[in-house]
Amino acid sequence: MFSLEGQTALVTGGTRGIGQAMALALAEAGADILLVQRNTTHTETKTAIEKLDRKAGIYEADLSSEESVAALVPAILHDGHRIDILLNCAGVQRRHPSHEFPSREWNEILQVNLTTVFTLCRDVGAHMLGQELNVAGRRGSIINVASLLSFQGGMTVPAYAASKGGVSQLTKALSNEWAGKGISVNAIAPGYVATEMNTALISDEQRAASILGRIPAGRWGTPEDFKGPVLFLASAASQYVSGECLVVDGGWMGR
Repeated sequence: MFSLEGQTALVTGGTRGIGQAMALALAEAGADILLVQRNTTHTETKTAIEKLDRKAGIYEADLSSEESVAALVPAILHDGHRIDILLNCAGVQRRHPSHEFPSREWNEILQVNLTTVFTLCRDVGAHMLGQELNVAGRRGSIINVASLLSFQGGMTVPAYAASKGGVSQLTKALSNEWAGKGISVNAIAPGYVATEMNTALISDEQRAASILGRIPAGRWGTPEDFKGPVLFLASAASQYVSGECLVVDGGWMGR
């Protein structure tokens, strides 16, 4: 039920943190992995995948560039790959008081976190619609990474909140069109996770203590906490699941 043997996953944001853990989870379940990276010299994830006896490749793309993103899927398909799983994990974050938030950074965040996600969903989705059903009984599975800020507003992060709210709604919109055609479209919304993106929060002792005090699980998340959820959504185990935003937050949203 959880096997991904014979499938290929296209992964953004797989060089570190949550994205790296999820890429490895897909490989451990039998998938070959195509990594999208701005810097192709970062080969740690590729090497780890190959040690699992799975194939791994790196495609160079700048996810802040519309032109670079538009060229990505055509290049992959030109090389003869079939894409069974799309995992959109790449994201950027910037903090400023909203009345001082720079337009340049707003545009960058919306481009990477939302517009690029749509472009890849659109282009990979068009490819999947033309495929025969795979061994999991699907034409494909798309998994986007949302956030607690898909539901909450946060503080000093208006662009990030807007982009992740958009990811949640985009996931539902695409599911409405594609679930009946053999493509599941879901999202994972991480809670507070001890990764580089949250360094500023972790370094603020008062804020970090406040956050920890509200998490029923009693700890911050780790990248490994996302291996099971991504495998569930990528595999036949979630055959009747689409349009869902799966919150992985140690119980935060239940408070």
